[in-house]
Amino acid sequence: MKRQIPSLTALECFENVMRHGLVTRAADELNLTQSAVSRQIGNLEAFIRQPLFKRERKRLVPTEAAKEFSTTLSPIMDKLEKETMRLMSWGAEDRILTLGLLPTFGSRWLIPRLGGFTAKNPDIQLNIVTGLSLEDFIAANTDVFILYGTGIWKGYESQRIVDEEIVPVIMPELYQSPEIMDYEHLQMATRPKAWQVWLHANGRGERAQKLGPKFENFTMMIEAVRSGLGVAVLPNMYVESDLKSGRLLAPFGAPVASKNGYYLAYPDHLSGSNKVQAFKNWLTPE
Repeated sequence: MKRQIPSLTALECFENVMRHGLVTRAADELNLTQSAVSRQIGNLEAFIRQPLFKRERKRLVPTEAAKEFSTTLSPIMDKLEKETMRLMSWGAEDRILTLGLLPTFGSRWLIPRLGGFTAKNPDIQLNIVTGLSLEDFIAANTDVFILYGTGIWKGYESQRIVDEEIVPVIMPELYQSPEIMDYEHLQMATRPKAWQVWLHANGRGERAQKLGPKFENFTMMIEAVRSGLGVAVLPNMYVESDLKSGRLLAPFGAPVASKNGYYLAYPDHLSGSNKVQAFKNWLTPE
């Protein structure tokens, strides 16, 4: 049985005219001529065998029937558009991997290596977002993320991928004394105990610190050290190239192993996902 439904073009023109109140604006949005929109409105009125608008000067005033029909039609059109887009992207869920990264870890450790993953998995498109916490990555709806911590997050599977050592560093021009307590100690909001861990491990935790500015992430703190704002305890892997080039110095003592590490994690329900497993299998040897 043939459905008694007007053309989609006529419905789309009607919806736009109802929303804008003017044929000219509806025509602009639909990239049609004004006469084409008016003709589609006429076709719709002919189909339902009654007028939908009163022509008053240059405006179209909707009838009560048109207003009621518009209220019902708009949600139907929205749902039709949504379902059409979903159909167009059918199967894309397993071809797009949303990866959450800590900013400095991403830029200095993982992103330089990602070419290996894309070369090995050309059918998987990476969508990379950054964050500082599990909550950030949940809000971004990530498939997998890399986060510093214990590796224990309820509802998530995790695998330790990188251990970490921390060491205090300083700009060469600022270095004048081997006594680390003589300098301002830069702080980081997400690592409030980093200084205490290094100082106690090196038997230097008995004296008061000169606390310097506090920063949100390691990238900002590295730039602060390079600018001579003070001394910072930083992961060795983030400043390795700076230390080799002499841009920064680490003259105060040996690196100390962090208790926590960097973990690859993903929701339990994605443990069987092909794209997640592909990323995990690539990252493990790295």
